[in-house]
Amino acid sequence: MVSFILPGNSASGGYDVANSLRFNGTDSEFLSHGTGTATNTDKATLSFWVKRSTSLGSGQGVFAQDTDGNDKFVLLFGSNNQIDVFQETAGTVDINLVTNRQFSDVASWMHVVLAYDSSQGTAANRVKLYINGVQETSFSTAVYPSSNVDFRYNKNSITQEIGRYEGGNYFDGYLSEIVFIDGLQLAPDQFGEFDSDSGIWKPKDVSGLTFGNSGFYLQFKESGTSANSSGLGADTSGNDSHFTVSGDNVSSVMQSIDTCTNNFATMNGLLLSVSSLNFTQGDLTNNGNSSSTWRTMYSTIGVSAGKWYFEVRINKTKSSDPNNFIIGIQDAEQMFQAADTAEISSTSRGYGYRGNGGNKVNNTTGTGSSFGDAYGTAGDIVGCAVDLDNHKIYFSKGGTFQASGDPTTGSTGTGSAFDLTTGITYMFGISSYYDDDRHSFNFGSPPFAISSGNADGNGFGNFEYGVPSGYLALCTKNLGSSGG
Repeated sequence: MVSFILPGNSASGGYDVANSLRFNGTDSEFLSHGTGTATNTDKATLSFWVKRSTSLGSGQGVFAQDTDGNDKFVLLFGSNNQIDVFQETAGTVDINLVTNRQFSDVASWMHVVLAYDSSQGTAANRVKLYINGVQETSFSTAVYPSSNVDFRYNKNSITQEIGRYEGGNYFDGYLSEIVFIDGLQLAPDQFGEFDSDSGIWKPKDVSGLTFGNSGFYLQFKESGTSANSSGLGADTSGNDSHFTVSGDNVSSVMQSIDTCTNNFATMNGLLLSVSSLNFTQGDLTNNGNSSSTWRTMYSTIGVSAGKWYFEVRINKTKSSDPNNFIIGIQDAEQMFQAADTAEISSTSRGYGYRGNGGNKVNNTTGTGSSFGDAYGTAGDIVGCAVDLDNHKIYFSKGGTFQASGDPTTGSTGTGSAFDLTTGITYMFGISSYYDDDRHSFNFGSPPFAISSGNADGNGFGNFEYGVPSGYLALCTKNLGSSGG
């Protein structure tokens, strides 16, 4: 079964990570940096946090060094969604570790540590792989380096890359808290720890570590693409090992607030009909429906209490038949029971706002009843405020709540579209029809530029329009909050 709320580091206390970098594999985005002289080329540690996106089942490079066809290092997600660590020197394979485990979760963050020391007497101790603080020991292939073999990602005067390998095979997803230690093989407890209350593995402050001559620490706090202290690839270790950011669509929206300490909802690419959809931008944008029939996509996080707000921006519609969208919520149980082509509002506990005519729809595949303005023009932004304490739902267009709605009226429900069924876990989503129907979700970590910028009352999220008082962005730091 696909889970929607995953324990991807939602612990509320401790060290906070502010930013990640969102990679969109189709835009060929990657980072690169030329190394200097390493402290010790046979000892190094690589630590990073990762959240994958839906384009699974193809080789995706995360870290690589490609001198030529006979000299290379790569850490990648393979075609079977396994982690593969491979190194070749002068045509001889030094490392080939392929996990038996598959990593196809697109909803939570995961911590990976690769610790290298080829001076170790036991071959299996020369390369150690850790996932969320626990050493990985089950491999379908296990080739370890001979004694004192250099770690190619830490060779002198080579180019280190992040986000691709062999000039292609681009990564799709989010990376955060990237740490490279030159000269030491470190255990994962130098980078993370188990939360004492929840047992969740979470990051810790690494600023006091010894990084070595060619080590680096990427926090993605800045902006711009150049390899300097003000760029997205700025190194904050003190070594000034800054990375250049390259790609076909490099922009400030690569920088995300979806991180390993505050996991924001995205669209769940492992559910129902999404195989015919084209997800990009960290599973927040859908670029068409190949089947020209209703397809529905849902959030990775569901909620049963509190007050929540999200926005959807329409990017493109079919010119001859626009407005084929239904934005709303669906009971998680009925979501799994619904047909592959079911509209979000087709069940008794599915509620939506339809672009055609601006109608409200529930328990029907028809046009519904009169409610507000039609929407569907490129650039339209629809807001949805869901009050699960008073069991109401409100919709806005362009920042104006329809039917004179006021989401802050509580049980009165002024201008609400529906009275919601109580005791239900709801998923947020959208149904669209045509290949030309393109749209982006903003659960608080937008994949598009925001012209104004509005956070929720807890200070989380970045929205185009003001978040109604008491309503929250859909992220793990807000889970458990009442919203009002």
